[in-house]
Amino acid sequence: MSGDKVWVHGASVDGYSGETILGALASNTSSWDSLLWNASDAFYGIIPGSVGETSFLAIAIGALILIYAGIGSGRIIISTFIGGYLTAYLFNLWGYNALMSTPAHIHLLIGGFAFGAVFMATDPVTASQTNKGKIIYGLLVGFFAILIRIFNPAYPEGMMLAILLMNVFAPLIDHYVVAGNVKKRLSRLKLKS
Repeated sequence: MSGDKVWVHGASVDGYSGETILGALASNTSSWDSLLWNASDAFYGIIPGSVGETSFLAIAIGALILIYAGIGSGRIIISTFIGGYLTAYLFNLWGYNALMSTPAHIHLLIGGFAFGAVFMATDPVTASQTNKGKIIYGLLVGFFAILIRIFNPAYPEGMMLAILLMNVFAPLIDHYVVAGNVKKRLSRLKLKS
């Protein structure tokens, strides 16, 4: 159970534990350029990490299946990626730490950003229900996920917190979208009469 010697019966090591790429960037110990992997490795899933944060290609296939089945919202998925990309791009221009100087498209490939955008943010029960609300909801999920990732090095992932935060505000977003539509229709009705 303890001691300085480890007993292994004729087995070779098939894995090891260590920090992921996002963890290395968040701890400011390395930059994206100094890592051994590139964007295509992150896209195909050749980088180390947990299931759901390594292969963007597999997540994209899952997104297509969810959209085709009518379970996932393409508006939420696309707007989450747009919100995350724009936020990462703006912070990349400032770049005072390793996560800020990471290229914007890399933020979408590393960590659980893609997994959260496809499989968690699109939950039909907790996400916004109106079409315009889904776009606003997705943009804000992407914005807050990158904001939390960059400014809180103790919690570099940030996607789950961003989704939970926006799940709280999804009914409010829908309320204002519906209220705006009602106000617009009433003003058209007044113009006609």
